[in-house]
Amino acid sequence: MHPTAYIIQATLISLWWIGLSVSPTLFAAFQFTGIGPVAFKAFLLPDVVMIAGLSVVRAYRESRALEYVILGGFGYASLYCLNASWLTGSGFLPTTVMTLGLAYNLFLVYGNYSFRTSTTTNRGVNGVKTLVQTVCVWFITLGLFPYLIVTAFGTSPTFISGPSFWLAVGMFLLCSVLGLASAFVMVRDGDGTPLPLDQTSRLVIAGSYRYVRNPMAVAGVGQGIAVSLALTSWPVLLYALLGGVLWHCVVRPLEEEDLTRRFGDDYLAYRSRVRCWVPYFGISG
Repeated sequence: MHPTAYIIQATLISLWWIGLSVSPTLFAAFQFTGIGPVAFKAFLLPDVVMIAGLSVVRAYRESRALEYVILGGFGYASLYCLNASWLTGSGFLPTTVMTLGLAYNLFLVYGNYSFRTSTTTNRGVNGVKTLVQTVCVWFITLGLFPYLIVTAFGTSPTFISGPSFWLAVGMFLLCSVLGLASAFVMVRDGDGTPLPLDQTSRLVIAGSYRYVRNPMAVAGVGQGIAVSLALTSWPVLLYALLGGVLWHCVVRPLEEEDLTRRFGDDYLAYRSRVRCWVPYFGISG
């Protein structure tokens, strides 16, 4: 795994603890009812040493053992948070964040096994699977996570009114159409689905892929920004932007390595003429 992924992890953990120390609002958002602040702060040294510190070491020294130790640290912390949420009926945001950290490190360790070609070329079957995948992803990333973030910061998930709301709605709909259209182009032309575990067997460069290499990522970040605007929530905006950064720095390199391995010069030629995030409409063919 590229060392940047571990540098990002160490940076985020460090910034998170700094934010907790300087912002009472942020600190309150990550608490469990009935578990005192001292017990929470007791995780500072383990986080800084075992996760952030070892992540920095791993970034500059390739070691499978270090990866397993870091993964184990996230596994322990995730189980602790899950148990704490179960016992207290609170702290769902920190539990979610820690579980996502565990998933992130599982991807860092086993990411190369995440790319598998679809077992069927039936467009109807792949279309249904893509729709189910999309609904699940949207529910979790655009519904559940923003809800947890907003409620953890002490506000109810209410939408603004007026022109700003309709701007957010328009942006959300536009990005949603882009995401759906891009997904079903992959079904139509790629004989697979957008999910890496069920990916296409052919290189897709039609539709929106003619103008930007990752239209679904562009659409997802745009949807998240639209949700943050509708809720007037800066934490949700930060969540959306951070998702884009993590995708670009962690997921994208693995995807591009996989595409290069499977499609060779065809993909390299495509990558050389189509940009990752910014569409270019001068491309034809």
